[in-house]
Amino acid sequence: MQRSPRTLAAVAAAVAALALAACDKPEPPPPEPTVGQRIDQGIAAAERKAEEIKDGVAQAGSEAGQAVREAVDTAAERTRDVAITAEVNAKLASDDKLSAMRIDVDTVDGRVALKGSAPDAESRERATRLAAQIDGVVAVDNRLTVEPRS
Repeated sequence: MQRSPRTLAAVAAAVAALALAACDKPEPPPPEPTVGQRIDQGIAAAERKAEEIKDGVAQAGSEAGQAVREAVDTAAERTRDVAITAEVNAKLASDDKLSAMRIDVDTVDGRVALKGSAPDAESRERATRLAAQIDGVVAVDNRLTVEPRS
């Protein structure tokens, strides 16, 4: 059975018309999720939120740990400064010409400041050397004035 070219052209035109008509139809809306799919979506959302919370807690813990380390370092530094001050005062008190009562000793970050008076220039310089001998002292700022005792 042979078909004429006209018949074939008519069939092709009909197929093309049907195809074009099908393209103009809107897609049907997606089906509503089932109860199981809704539960799965809820579980996935809860897992994502739990992961966010876990990351936030880990970050907060890290920051708290850093703050504690800094506080411990600060406390340790202050303790070293207090110990240095006490040792310098003891050295000054043991010197027969220097008076721990006439010399104020302040220590910050291992830097010792001597304020007050010494009986003579030699004693003033000895106070610097005595303070510098203490472990942890990084510098001595000698602000002592020379005032002979009466």
